[in-house]
Order: sequence, then C-alpha cells, then structure tokens
Amino acid sequence: MTAGHGGGGTFEAATGDGPPLPPADAEQRSREVRAALDGLLQIRRLTHRRDGGDPKSVPADWERRQPVRAVALALESGGLAPSSLDASGARITTGYRVRPGDRPGTAVVEWLGPTGSGAAQEEVGTLGACLSALTRLGWEALLYKGPRGRRFLEVEPMAG
Repeated sequence: MTAGHGGGGTFEAATGDGPPLPPADAEQRSREVRAALDGLLQIRRLTHRRDGGDPKSVPADWERRQPVRAVALALESGGLAPSSLDASGARITTGYRVRPGDRPGTAVVEWLGPTGSGAAQEEVGTLGACLSALTRLGWEALLYKGPRGRRFLEVEPMAG
C-alpha cells in the first residue's frame, strides 16, 4: 500500500496529494477501501490477540511505522474526501491532506482546497469530522492553529 490514488493493482491510501479519483471508479474505490480496512483490522486482531481488546481501539505496529498511510486509510474509510492535485501540482479539489508530522510516528491532517474554495472556512467542522473518523480507529488527534490562522490536526496512535 502506498500513498496517493490507486492504479497498477496496488491499493494506495489517498493522502490528498494525488490526482482526483475518476467518478466512474467511485464504487470500485469504495470496495478497495473496505477491503483495505478489513485487512488492517485483521492485522490488528492477530497482533493484539493476547490482550483480547477491540481491534479498532489500538493501531498495529505497521500503522505506527507508517502513520501517513494509516491515517489516510482511516479518513477515507470514514467517508471523508481527500483533496487532489492536477498534473502541475496545483490543488484542484477540497478535502483532507495527510502529511508526516514533525515527530516520528505522527501525522498532520489539514483541510485544503484550491485558492478561493472556502476551505479555510470549512476546516473547523471538517477537521472535527476527521477527528471522529480517527478516534473510531484508535488515533488521538489534537487541533492546533498554525501560520495564518489555519487549523490542523496532529495525529498519533492511542496508547495501548
């Protein structure tokens, strides 16, 4: 699994820095996301077998080593839309963007869109929805205000 959008047979969690998903592929993408989440939860069940806890409550070691991928999957499986870029690297749709955090094992979630899209006005509500999707899958997120007053979530795995 690699960050971005699918293509070439390998599922890629949408980080918000890839091309837009063609609308005709939405149903296929939904199946791929469900299969990836089911696989992730199976990994959690197998690796957390001894403690007998809920597999949704604590991220597995794989997720801790690759938080951008894991957080992107959690957001996409929660029904949130990723942002996207065109071939020149310009942002063309509004949605979440996941990038590495400043500390190892963390990720940052931003709500971004094209210039003039109103993404900055949407970010409080939409980051709240991101927080809910992340918490549901065992991630802790704190809301911060960054440069120019833009808000973002700093995300890390819940202690297990």
